[in-house]
Amino acid sequence: MRMYDIITQKKHGGALSENEIRFFVDGFTKGEIPDYQASALLMAICLKGMDEHETTVLTDAMLHSGDVADLSSIAGIKVDKHSTGGVGDKTSLIIGPIVASCGVPVAKMSGRGLGHTGGTVDKLESIPGFQTSIDPERFCSIVRATNIAIIGQSGDIAPADKKLYALRDVTSTVDSIPLIASSIMSKKLAAGSDAILLDVKTGSGAFMKTLDDSLALAKAMVSIGTRSGRRVMALITQMDTPLGCAIGNELEVREAAQTLQGRGAEDLTDVCLELSSYMLLLAGAADNLDACMKLSKDSIRSGRAYEKLLEMVKAQNGDVSVIKNGFAEAKFTLPVKASANGYITHMNAETCGLAALALGAGRLRKEDSIDYSAGIILEKKTGDEIKSGDIIAKLYTSDERKLTEASDILKSALTIGSSPPPHIKNILAVVSESGITLL
Repeated sequence: MRMYDIITQKKHGGALSENEIRFFVDGFTKGEIPDYQASALLMAICLKGMDEHETTVLTDAMLHSGDVADLSSIAGIKVDKHSTGGVGDKTSLIIGPIVASCGVPVAKMSGRGLGHTGGTVDKLESIPGFQTSIDPERFCSIVRATNIAIIGQSGDIAPADKKLYALRDVTSTVDSIPLIASSIMSKKLAAGSDAILLDVKTGSGAFMKTLDDSLALAKAMVSIGTRSGRRVMALITQMDTPLGCAIGNELEVREAAQTLQGRGAEDLTDVCLELSSYMLLLAGAADNLDACMKLSKDSIRSGRAYEKLLEMVKAQNGDVSVIKNGFAEAKFTLPVKASANGYITHMNAETCGLAALALGAGRLRKEDSIDYSAGIILEKKTGDEIKSGDIIAKLYTSDERKLTEASDILKSALTIGSSPPPHIKNILAVVSESGITLL
């Protein structure tokens, strides 16, 4: 079998066989296939696409290129959730405890943030002492004891994807639905859960900017998951405006705790209740979505979900006192004030994320350090009426020199009009094995 022939076949729009796909993934992972041939095939896939069978085989080959988590020692249906990334997206810190407090085990591996989107691991590591690097045996032990643990990717999970993504990043082959879907799902399937809920973001702060692209990605990932024998669904959620009011690691942990105490922003609470309800449905915690929604709401109302967050933090050696009493405020703060009367008709989520990045809340390169105290609290959001002089947001950082630039970036995210904009739905669609339901 020759890579030349495989590249030629895909260049002309032909479907690749299972043997050809596995030959490519195995050879590239081992270093036997050079970057220039791999790049040529990736570009051919970008231009000609892959069918569902090809994409599933590619995912499986990447999945089995490294370690696969064994969660068999944890009783029950293990359920996971993956978000395609957004600004202010602290949902894992909220829905994990909700679902776990309803008796469903959540054994979750999460990632770090890069660019304008935050990572769950970074948020958790802003809690003093919190351990995200835990060996598999202890990870399973914590889940058996508490029903929840959230850690960083451990071991050698999907090394083929790491190599391929690095190559895609420098060869303009990132924006391909089959390649994106197989990249995400190879890691999710390797994490070992029985059921997976996908939160596919759409809008200015998301990787997928349009609803059509988000639906196509969700459909591809659901197909891969179901073909791989897992229970998988996807929700399309809006990311045109930051989710909740906090952007930045410590600030988002605080907002997550407030949400679990019933004091969260309306949009964040609504999205988290929907996500947790679908996770419970996938796990068979109740017979229908309405019953799962009741379980989710009851877990917050009763205080069980908040107590589960504290239990998880303690089990992973985190300082519970910062959850109960709050973090120390950043050394420097700055209010951002409105300069005109009107309504906020649009708040570009990506630009808001870039403002938080300028404050030190994220990283441009993997090796960059993070200022955990840095970030933004939004006092006003899309649809809100403002008057000149009103505080729209408050900026936080440990470096006073960063405030002016971040303030200018945040102001550029805002569009002010004379009348309120149309209402934005939080959940736009549900994608399942049976099809797409627009909401």
